[in-house]
Amino acid sequence: MKKTVLFAARLILTGGLIAVCVFIGYKLEYWNQLGNVDNLIGAAPIILLLGITCFLTIMLWKRHRNAINSTIALAVLTIIWSLLFIPAITGNWFPFSKIADSGSASPDLTVYEPFAENTQVATLEGTASIVIQDDLPILDGATALYPVYSAFANAVYDIKDYSPEDVICTNTPNAYDAIIAGECDIIFVAGPSVKQEQAAKEAGVELVYTPIGREAFVFLAGKSNPITGLTYQQLKNIYSGKTANWKTLGWDAGGEIIVFQRPEGSGSQTGLQNIMGTLPIQKPQPLPDDDLFGTGSMMKQISVEWNGVQPALGYSYRYYAIAMYPNPNTKLLEIDGVYPSTQSIDDLSYPFTADFYAVTNGQPEGTTKQLIDWVLSDEGQYLIEQTGYTPIN
Repeated sequence: MKKTVLFAARLILTGGLIAVCVFIGYKLEYWNQLGNVDNLIGAAPIILLLGITCFLTIMLWKRHRNAINSTIALAVLTIIWSLLFIPAITGNWFPFSKIADSGSASPDLTVYEPFAENTQVATLEGTASIVIQDDLPILDGATALYPVYSAFANAVYDIKDYSPEDVICTNTPNAYDAIIAGECDIIFVAGPSVKQEQAAKEAGVELVYTPIGREAFVFLAGKSNPITGLTYQQLKNIYSGKTANWKTLGWDAGGEIIVFQRPEGSGSQTGLQNIMGTLPIQKPQPLPDDDLFGTGSMMKQISVEWNGVQPALGYSYRYYAIAMYPNPNTKLLEIDGVYPSTQSIDDLSYPFTADFYAVTNGQPEGTTKQLIDWVLSDEGQYLIEQTGYTPIN
């Protein structure tokens, strides 16, 4: 009877171990993508997971009498492989691999300043229906959205009350810090990262998000790259580390994919995180040559050449990539067969279409509310469209 119970218990525990292994492999999207795993780093998580399951199963069924040494060895291996598993799925094998910092190259924003002579901001056909005087809301936001909110100020702020400190651009991470700290009235940004949401919560701040327009999150490759599009699944395989060679994607001469990423908290990195969902993003592997890192500007990095080809892959927001900081040696990629055009963003057929927001610290009041209400009017939406984005209304 005792042996029967012990056997049944072992059988149940073994089934549990296998179920956990299958579940984790499923969550990491390995079971249906094994054929697209083309590198050892990408295979490491599933190898470690299977090894841990195997070690535990062997220990469960071993006759421990007269087998102490082998049991200890298996236990040590299980602990070591378990400790390696987390670095394996997040790609933290390479502590010195580079990601562009917040000081990387960016476009000349002075050409979009409000009220400047020859400013390039979009303008209304006539005079705005409102004029905001005295208590002008202080605006900040993402680099890619500066032309939009600068156009708002240019249209409705009273020039006699305006000063350059009223409309600034410190980029997405700094803008979120500023709105949480109460240093500005409105920021114009993409949705927050998990860390930015947590920072607001810890500060006891309720951030209010008002959607004001729509934009596409796009992926780019070198112009000479024969690949014209990728699928959503292929992108997830690349950024989770499973696929590391262009050959797997149909380009035999492409070599290893050079996968660039942006720093944590930037609008584009948050966009990538949203696309990946719960699937861990692998940290980039070291570049074959540090000179490929260049200025740290992803829009420049994408066109780099290595071994006679352009093997890089990167991402951005469409307007930034085609209007603010274009690189003629790059191209936008189709995703699931859909090109990120104005039409595909408007009808939501492009899969990575997202709203951008006017964000306030608490519910907007006074001139802050007046400005946001106007942004949602036909006039404000017209300026969004004229700038190059897609209106929300």
